[in-house]
Amino acid sequence: MQGSQAPNEHETVGAYALGILDDAEATAFEAHLAGCEWCAQQLDELAGMEPMLAALADLPGTGSTPAIGESLSAKPSPRLVEKLVDEVSERRALKRRKGFYLVAAAAALIIGGPLTVMAVNGGGDSGQTATPLAATAQTTFDQLPDKISGTDSTTGASATVAMGEKDWGTSAVLQLKGVKGPLKCSLIAVGKHGDRQTLGSWSVPDEGYGIPDAKADKAKKPLYIGGGTALKPNEIDHFEVMTFDGKKLVEVHA
Repeated sequence: MQGSQAPNEHETVGAYALGILDDAEATAFEAHLAGCEWCAQQLDELAGMEPMLAALADLPGTGSTPAIGESLSAKPSPRLVEKLVDEVSERRALKRRKGFYLVAAAAALIIGGPLTVMAVNGGGDSGQTATPLAATAQTTFDQLPDKISGTDSTTGASATVAMGEKDWGTSAVLQLKGVKGPLKCSLIAVGKHGDRQTLGSWSVPDEGYGIPDAKADKAKKPLYIGGGTALKPNEIDHFEVMTFDGKKLVEVHA
């Protein structure tokens, strides 16, 4: 019977990565590896396969999983080696594809601007829907039944808070105009007994929000910020828009 053909050097990279070549075979492959860029790349791709040696524990003749660096008492078949190599290669390729998709998604957000930011709603794999976050706050503001407004003649800021009672408290969306930055602000609900609860916080850019004579169109538009408080609507005395350094921009009485 004709003897089996010696494996091609390129096909030996998986067995070398698994550490199952004998000394002569390993020496021969290393000599080939020194001048083969393809095998060097494949070996780099297969780096870290040692933990998969545990999968060989069920082979006949292996009583337990060998420690890393120890030789196996029985060599796996070429088919098993090929299967392990293919599995690791596919997993690494999948990881690279996922990384590419994340980079592409991040680039899309940067190019598209804030209106393209998507929120995923829904519980299962099917039935998930994508909703623009910027549109959601304004839509909710329009839909909430109760609206109260206030203006500060000193700061020039004006605010309208739309509210809706919930089982857990109050859902609210702030519409803010006449504010220039740079600022960092918070919307605070103040209860009739003096307790204060922060519904949300945000940053105001230099050009601001809701500035009628602004050069940039986006600065002419008001800011919409949604939030919630454990206070019921009838427990709220007023709302305050405060800067992080303690300055009150505008107060809205409930």
